[in-house]
Amino acid sequence: MIVIAAIDLKGGRCVRLQQGRADAESVYDASPVEAALRWQAEGAQRLHVVDLDGAFEGRPAHLNEIASICEALDIPVEVGGGLRTDDDVQQVLDAGAACAIIGTRAFADPDSLGESAARFGDALAVGIDARDGFVQVKGWVETTSMKAVDLARKADGLGVSTLIVTDTATDGMLAGVNAAAMDAVCKEVSCKVIASGGVTGPEDIEKLLALGHAHLFGAIAGKALYEGRTTLAALMSAAQQE
Repeated sequence: MIVIAAIDLKGGRCVRLQQGRADAESVYDASPVEAALRWQAEGAQRLHVVDLDGAFEGRPAHLNEIASICEALDIPVEVGGGLRTDDDVQQVLDAGAACAIIGTRAFADPDSLGESAARFGDALAVGIDARDGFVQVKGWVETTSMKAVDLARKADGLGVSTLIVTDTATDGMLAGVNAAAMDAVCKEVSCKVIASGGVTGPEDIEKLLALGHAHLFGAIAGKALYEGRTTLAALMSAAQQE
């Protein structure tokens, strides 16, 4: 398992939200590039970038910042937030991202996933944001009636190579991972799964590893790193115990 450091962009700055709420924002870096370089210097193998303004507006809003981050780093960058069309995905990839993440669109038009997966291959991931097991969309402001496991199964069956599953109830709350939710998704798919939400310390990485799913490829850490609750080195050390 790899540990992926997260950067959320809002108003051109690096921020973290609590449970995705725009009114619960903490600003950590005026320069997203400096934050990205710090995580790379600490050994991050991959960077997870979310365009929060894009997620709320329904279109990419930080392409310049994303391009600057990708140009500055040697490690792969995955980017999500507001990617509603294949053109949006292509813009992010053209900006230098190794992988583009679609979320709301995957729920709204799941039948299009097969064509997109065939077109972009490993450069496309589906982000499944869920609360109490149900998919959330449009920057987590709408909760749908679709179960996360059902969308995961659909995406996997259509050839999507990677799912990024976020438990929105724990995201930014420093309360620990929802291992049961990740276990439920992993049991339904064979593609790679990346867990997001609630990673607070090495014990959370250990909980995910204990699930025993070889295709649980990575875990995303954000607020706990920025708040100094843990270090990237400590999380990576735990991840290597598998």
